[in-house]
Amino acid sequence: MKIDEIILRELHMPLVRPFETSFGVTRNRRIVLAEVHSEGLVGWGECTAGERPTFSSECTDTAWQVIVQELGPALAAAEPRHGGDCPRIFGYVRGHRMAKATLENAIWDLEAQREGVSLSRLIGGVRDTIACGVSIGIQSSIPELMAIIEKELESGYHRIKLKCKHGWDLDVFEKVRSRWPEIQLSCDANSAYRLRDSDHLADFDAFDLTMIEQPLWADDFFYHSLLQKRLKTGICLDESIRNRRDALAAIEIDSCRIINIKLGRVGGFCEAIAIHNAAHERGIPVWCGGMLESGIGRSHNIALSTLQNFSLPGDVSAAARYWADDIVEPEIKVSATGEIAISDTPGRGYEVRNDLIDRLTVRKESIRALETVS
Repeated sequence: MKIDEIILRELHMPLVRPFETSFGVTRNRRIVLAEVHSEGLVGWGECTAGERPTFSSECTDTAWQVIVQELGPALAAAEPRHGGDCPRIFGYVRGHRMAKATLENAIWDLEAQREGVSLSRLIGGVRDTIACGVSIGIQSSIPELMAIIEKELESGYHRIKLKCKHGWDLDVFEKVRSRWPEIQLSCDANSAYRLRDSDHLADFDAFDLTMIEQPLWADDFFYHSLLQKRLKTGICLDESIRNRRDALAAIEIDSCRIINIKLGRVGGFCEAIAIHNAAHERGIPVWCGGMLESGIGRSHNIALSTLQNFSLPGDVSAAARYWADDIVEPEIKVSATGEIAISDTPGRGYEVRNDLIDRLTVRKESIRALETVS
């Protein structure tokens, strides 16, 4: 496909409520979007990098620079046949997986539109609906947390995931599990603990958690494997899994029993599908994690979650949990039974609200082959 133009935008979008993890508190998102124009069609991608390099080494500003100076011009000059060409096109750039995913996912969207099929069907999805869970950040008090959980359960969500850290873990789990003994409950530490905390983490076993997500270092397999031997609860790896090779290594040494796949973290659909397939072949379930995406990134997560081995509810929840006014339509909603229906519309399944995107845009750059135009 011939790439006519790539338009890169930065949008500022305030969250409905602050979202706190062990990294800190997010109140506003600086979201980078790429619209890729090709032969009368437009594909959209979203960069999931945070405002600061806390979750990963990437952030909004590094992604912008790398896309403008390297990835965008390379893609515009390459005339990719399909999304599967992107890893080869971008291969000369080390790292910067979230920046790469921004463009690669837009090419997959374009390919689906060109072929007249939904993005979920293009990538091999088999589900007509996906089960949804919610990720709940650290709150100012346990009563406040309990009220939020009650509201989410009434909305039909299948799984509750609690962000945790030292001082916000055992007492929280005890209160939640006592109130709701039957719900599917998990926790996400975002690397808040160390191996010396093994005895403390073993106490998590008392609460029948589906998983403990990324308890130790973000770049580690080995010490997670030692910890997993101490725990009955399965460890889920997130930040540690960057590609298929990481997934295979983690599975081989029993570092985890579950894998969280995030499109941005692994570099786009190509690597996400490869990780899914490797885990599926070895009996390791996967699920789709969220990164406070707008509707464009959320639509990509919905498509990814239709693959066969996404057997656990992911973080693909309703847009209204995060945004007063999202940038796609129809609004992404979760049914009373905690599910999202998969659109059969060609491409990502949701139309962009160009007028709202224009109003929220704070900077914009047009990229063509071998040149950039501000």
